[in-house]
Amino acid sequence: MKRRNVLQALGALPLAATLPAARAQSYPDKPVRIVVPFAAGNTLDTALRLVAEEFKKNTGQPMLIDNKPGGSGIIAAQTVMAAPPDGYTLLLANTSMFTINPHTFARLPYDPEKSFRPVTNFLGAAMVMAVNASVPANNLQEFIAWTKAHPGKVSFASFTAGNSSHFSGVILNQRAGIDMIHVPFNGTPPAVQNLVGGQVNAAFLPLLAVKPHMDAGKVKVLAVTSPQRSPLMPGVATFREQGFPDLEIYIWAAIVAPAGTPEAVIGKLNTDLVRILKSAEIKDKWRTMDFETLPSTPQEFTKFAQADSKRWAEAVKISGFRATE
Repeated sequence: MKRRNVLQALGALPLAATLPAARAQSYPDKPVRIVVPFAAGNTLDTALRLVAEEFKKNTGQPMLIDNKPGGSGIIAAQTVMAAPPDGYTLLLANTSMFTINPHTFARLPYDPEKSFRPVTNFLGAAMVMAVNASVPANNLQEFIAWTKAHPGKVSFASFTAGNSSHFSGVILNQRAGIDMIHVPFNGTPPAVQNLVGGQVNAAFLPLLAVKPHMDAGKVKVLAVTSPQRSPLMPGVATFREQGFPDLEIYIWAAIVAPAGTPEAVIGKLNTDLVRILKSAEIKDKWRTMDFETLPSTPQEFTKFAQADSKRWAEAVKISGFRATE
C-alpha cells in the first residue's frame, strides 16, 4: 500500500509541475489591480492609465488603478504584500519606496528585495523646482538670495515626506546655505494646489504637474534636475548649469508583484508590459509629459535599484534625515 501511494505521488508530479505554466498561459483571465502610492491625478498615475488602456487592448482585461497614498508608500506596499501572489495585484513602486525608505526608516514592514518580485522598470523622469509667481526671483541665484534675506520664512513642498522631492529641498538647503521649511503633501496634486495658491513658496515636482500653471503665469520654474534642459522648457537651466550638480536627480517607478508570484506569471507580465512600453504610441505620449519609458527584465531592474539605493544612502546620510515611524 505504501509503495502504491509513493508511485501515485510520483506519477502526479509532472501534472503538478505544469500547473503554473498552464495558469500563465491563461493569465490574465480577470482584471489586474495595480496599487499606486499616490492620490488620483498624480502624474505617474496619469502615465499608468495610458498603459492600462493598451493593456486592455492587448489582453482583454482591464488594469484597475487603486490609489493608496500616504505613509511614504508603506500603505501601498503593505496592501500588495497582503495580496495573493497570483499576478492579479501589483505595485507601482517608486524611488522613495525602494531606494530611499530603507535608509530613512529604522524599521520597515517590507524589504524591497525580499517582499516583492520585480516585473519591469517602468518610467523615468526629472523634476523641476517651481516657485509661486509672487516670489521675486527668476533664477536659482536670485531665489537663494531672497531666501537668505527671509530666514525661516520660505517654504517648499514635496509630494510626500522622505522621498526625492523632499531630499531635493534638503540638498539645496545644505549646498546653498539656506533654511527652507519643508511642507510634505500626500501626492503631487495637493502640492501643486498649495504652490499655485501661495500657501508654499516653492516645490520640487514633475514638470508635467507645473507646466500648465507656468504657461498661465501662476508659477515660475527656476531649474530642472535633468542632465540636459527639457525640450518642453528649453529656457529653463539645469541645476548643474546653475552650480548645483548634486541636484541632478532622476526619479523612476517600477512594476513589482508580491513575493511568491510564480515565475511563469512574472514572465508573462513582463512580456505584456515591455511590449507596451516599447510601443511608439506610449513613448510619444509620455514624451509630451517629459517621461521616459524604462522597459527591462526583472534582473536588470534589480541591478538598477541596487545602484540607485547606494546613491540615496549617501544623500540621506549627509542630510541627517530620519523618518518618523
